[in-house]
Amino acid sequence: MPFCSFSKDFTESAFTSVENRFITQYLPEASGDAVRVYLYGLYLCGCAQEFDAVSAAKLLRLPLKKFVDIFGFWEECGLVQILSRDPLFVEYLPVSASVGKPKPLRPEKYQEFNRELFKILQKTGKDLKPYEHQRILEFLENNPMERQAFLLVVEYCSKKDGEKLSAAHILNKAEKLARERKFTYEQVEADLADFNVHEKELSRIFTLLGVYRKPQESDYDVLEKWEKAGMEAGACFAAAETLKKGSLATLDILVSELLEKGAKTEKEAREYLAKRNTLTNLVFKIARKLGVKVQNPRPYAEEYAEKWLERGYDDESLSLVAGLCLRLSYGFAEMDALLGEMYRDGIVDRAGVKAYCAARDRELKLIQSIQSVCGYVKKTQAALDMAATWRSWNFSDEMILEAAKRSANASAPLPYMNKLLAEWKRLGVFSPSAIVERESDASTARSALKSEAAIAADERSDRERFYAARRQQAMRRVDRAQAIAERDEQYRAAQAALKKGEIELARAEVFSPGSLPEIRSKLAEAERERAEALARLKLSERDFVPKYVCAKCSDTGFLPDGRACDCYRKEEK
Repeated sequence: MPFCSFSKDFTESAFTSVENRFITQYLPEASGDAVRVYLYGLYLCGCAQEFDAVSAAKLLRLPLKKFVDIFGFWEECGLVQILSRDPLFVEYLPVSASVGKPKPLRPEKYQEFNRELFKILQKTGKDLKPYEHQRILEFLENNPMERQAFLLVVEYCSKKDGEKLSAAHILNKAEKLARERKFTYEQVEADLADFNVHEKELSRIFTLLGVYRKPQESDYDVLEKWEKAGMEAGACFAAAETLKKGSLATLDILVSELLEKGAKTEKEAREYLAKRNTLTNLVFKIARKLGVKVQNPRPYAEEYAEKWLERGYDDESLSLVAGLCLRLSYGFAEMDALLGEMYRDGIVDRAGVKAYCAARDRELKLIQSIQSVCGYVKKTQAALDMAATWRSWNFSDEMILEAAKRSANASAPLPYMNKLLAEWKRLGVFSPSAIVERESDASTARSALKSEAAIAADERSDRERFYAARRQQAMRRVDRAQAIAERDEQYRAAQAALKKGEIELARAEVFSPGSLPEIRSKLAEAERERAEALARLKLSERDFVPKYVCAKCSDTGFLPDGRACDCYRKEEK
């Protein structure tokens, strides 16, 4: 950065030099905006202050794109060199060294062309800038395209763009044709005729999709891609009708799916789309039944729904199975596995599915009844199969629930129930009155009805119930004291202050040791309030500590070293 600079007043009173050759050779051929941009950029070259392209374009009331394009024009003339376009950085070159000045064009050479060009432009109410006209003539000078062929391009662009017609669009289209080596009137006419056919197709597709804009060059490229892949226009229309609303990009995804499935004709596309719609509706219907959220139905349709329908299941049957799966907390994969089992068992028709689901529903209700006795029992396919097996052994719900009561304290109630019911079946015991109750010699009674494993399980359950009753008795006294204290407002406030203070104390020990005395003082006050409340309620701290019968095992049945405690006595049961 220089240690000195001109003041703003000094800079504004200085001069910007413009070479006379610029005025005589370039200014007459350039537009007013191009001259303004060139001169203002020349002025900025002599200023010490930083001034970016955005600010300069805004000052000259020009769009930034046009501002950059104008410097591109001067670069073609050889007066500047664009070192960077984003951000824009331009280096001015001396006019005397310029070798890229506008080519001298003889007016009489293009008189007829200019008249025809202006006639076409007048229809759209569009007028070209001098430098735009210059670029068109330079194109004709540098390319062998026939003038009538170029006028055909101008007419096409004017009909397509209307008042939004620009020289850039005309030249872009002409340059594309030139790259494809289409220079004659016949070649250009054939290309544009094909383009117009696609325009009608694209307009229809836009109407079907609810797109309200004029087609662009990139849109035609998409149509051309579909055509090269062998897709008929009717198939594309069918896909657009299916979407009803969307964008060309969305339609491209669906058309790609049709191509993947080999549905290229209109008939094939409509058949596939109808099937696809059926599968999609089925997937969403089953998802709602299962309580599952589905965003993209295609994977579910291809992996599950299509297979189910091919096996002969209909909508109603699948809805019944989905309702059953909802109660089992199943998703699509689990439902597919269940339907696989049903299919192997020959349960396919609606009547068979209805009977199967009704039977499973009864088994579910039985599992729920067992839950009310034993606590939580997971509702699984295995649990339902077990319930069905017990019924096949001719056990009534009353007998099954009797077994559930006897299995209530087991760690795994269903397996214990299964052993008990199997033993009853072996002994021919099918009613509660036929069950031999335990007498003075419990082991003899158990041996009459149960296997050794069942007897051992019963003994564990008896021991667990014995100690559970002791602990419950010890905790009942604590719960009663706690309930009395919690009803007192002074106690509740003091207890809350103690909990909050303990958290603040732990935090202060790490982050703010200076606040520890104050926090400890608040804790002491809260403890005093709590003690006052307990004294008034005629309670003590001992009332909040469980009083166990056995001090050695705390009524758990096991000593700290893991050995069983000797406090268990059968006669106390």
